[in-house]
Amino acid sequence: MTKAVFFDWFDTLAQYYPRREVIHAQACRNAGIRGSERQLSPGIILADHYYIQENNTAPVKQRPLDEQAEVFARMQRIVLAEAGIQITDEQLSVILQYVGRIFSGNEFMLFDDVLPALQALKERGLLLGIISNIDRSIDGICRGLGLAPYLDLTVTSSEIGSGKPHAPIYLAALERAGVDAAESIYVGDHHETDILGAERVGMRGVLIDRHDSFTSITSCPRVNSLTQLVDHV
Repeated sequence: MTKAVFFDWFDTLAQYYPRREVIHAQACRNAGIRGSERQLSPGIILADHYYIQENNTAPVKQRPLDEQAEVFARMQRIVLAEAGIQITDEQLSVILQYVGRIFSGNEFMLFDDVLPALQALKERGLLLGIISNIDRSIDGICRGLGLAPYLDLTVTSSEIGSGKPHAPIYLAALERAGVDAAESIYVGDHHETDILGAERVGMRGVLIDRHDSFTSITSCPRVNSLTQLVDHV
């Protein structure tokens, strides 16, 4: 019997505002490059997964500044290479400065399916929470976005000192919720970090694949919208 559903934050419940496609397209224009939002979108997804893999190896924001800079430069190269865009070092510098300045604000917006899905799950009497690798508290953000009435707890890597896919962050959430791992579901957009990490502590994983990018993954339920989640509870 399912008693609790936990969610990843980024690309599961929320995305950057403005959307990253918009930010990257403007950054390209600033550097004198043509790159449409649609053209840049696939590379952004690939860059995300590169960052997650790097972060799993060693937290990027705890590395020396020159190593951090190289990771972010590599991400931008992935975005542009996937779009078939060639750039100079000077253009890359312009893009990185613009993207870094905008993202430093960390403004977020919810996906359209979030509140209806949480409402439906709450009506079933389920405990709802967030388990995120974000490096700061998100309680204020959740209140501002209207999530607070639906959430029973939030657990972040910044407060636990350990992030996904490692066990302590999942176990801390389960302890606070007062539920067993087998009684809980974890929903995230990254198979290795979110789903496999949760499954290793005994939780059930559901992959949210908003862009239908991971059709080859069949080891866990996969949904394109959170409104489909109620079918797996």
